[in-house]
Amino acid sequence: MQRRDFITLLGATAVSWPLVARAQQPGMPVVGFLGTRASGDDPQLLAAFRGGLKEAGYVEGQNVAMEYRFADNHYDRLPTLAAELVRRRVAVIVANGRAAQTAKQTTATIPIAFVAGFDPVEVGLVASMNQPGGNVTGVSILDVELGPKRLQLLHELVPTANVVAVLVNPTDPARAEKTSKELQAAAKTLGLQLHVLNASTDRDFDTVFARLVDCEQADS
Repeated sequence: MQRRDFITLLGATAVSWPLVARAQQPGMPVVGFLGTRASGDDPQLLAAFRGGLKEAGYVEGQNVAMEYRFADNHYDRLPTLAAELVRRRVAVIVANGRAAQTAKQTTATIPIAFVAGFDPVEVGLVASMNQPGGNVTGVSILDVELGPKRLQLLHELVPTANVVAVLVNPTDPARAEKTSKELQAAAKTLGLQLHVLNASTDRDFDTVFARLVDCEQADS
């Protein structure tokens, strides 16, 4: 199984897919997936993932087997899950974001295909965009770098709003710090007041929204 076969499907994928148990045939190549989120998050992406596999000539349960590992939004679980896939001797590891970084730290021989929202060169995931080197390659959405542009578009759509809030994930400190820094600079240029709030799981949203109300009242 070639690593390039799996790169074609990454453009249609995102952060995670639900766990699907499939019978495995002897000798069938195994693809490992390492995700930061929970198995039930974004279930609609499973169809896109399977579609990408089919385009590459692979049908799960027929000529390829899948091993899914999900960290359930607990990044400290990633090293253990990555080690499990390495022991499973998967042919390739498909990973997202921080999971790809952990996979790289766990194995230097198993090919890793990633999709990420940050600059993979800046975080040391690959050597360069055109020549990633090592055993890692993939697709970057450059989500962090697009943050200021999104803020600008929001300002153009709602020019009367002068207070904006942004949610960042504190369990991914490097990305959260860069996102906050770039958005703060963009907000200053646009004459906006920016509130940076933390949310690492769905359970945090109620608290965050309550803080948004407090921020709105304090600024009014």
